[in-house]
Amino acid sequence: MTSKSSIELARNFRKQPTRAEQTLWRVLRNRQLDGHKFYRQKPIGLYVVDFCCWSRRLIIEVDGGVHVGREVQDQEREKALEKLGYRVIRFTNDQVEKDMNQVVEAVRAALGIDPHPWPSP
Repeated sequence: MTSKSSIELARNFRKQPTRAEQTLWRVLRNRQLDGHKFYRQKPIGLYVVDFCCWSRRLIIEVDGGVHVGREVQDQEREKALEKLGYRVIRFTNDQVEKDMNQVVEAVRAALGIDPHPWPSP
């Protein structure tokens, strides 16, 4: 269940994404990642998540400096989202900005996509 305040919060987050969120969104938007539909800054339960693929029940979180010292709260949040049936994967801003290929491969693996669809010769 989402409240009006979480919808407003999500709307504000969409208007002011971090650089790392913008970078990852360019890869996820418009079904560019193997046809999977992603949403950004979506309210789920009591939380607003960075990215979500409803069909695969996958949440992607991009953590910046604001998460330092919040590990316990982030773990509680993750457990609550998992109770709702979602899997959560996390990346740091640095991972997104410096090694997008690795991030994309990790997302593809979490989606259950074979990273090498063709057999090697």
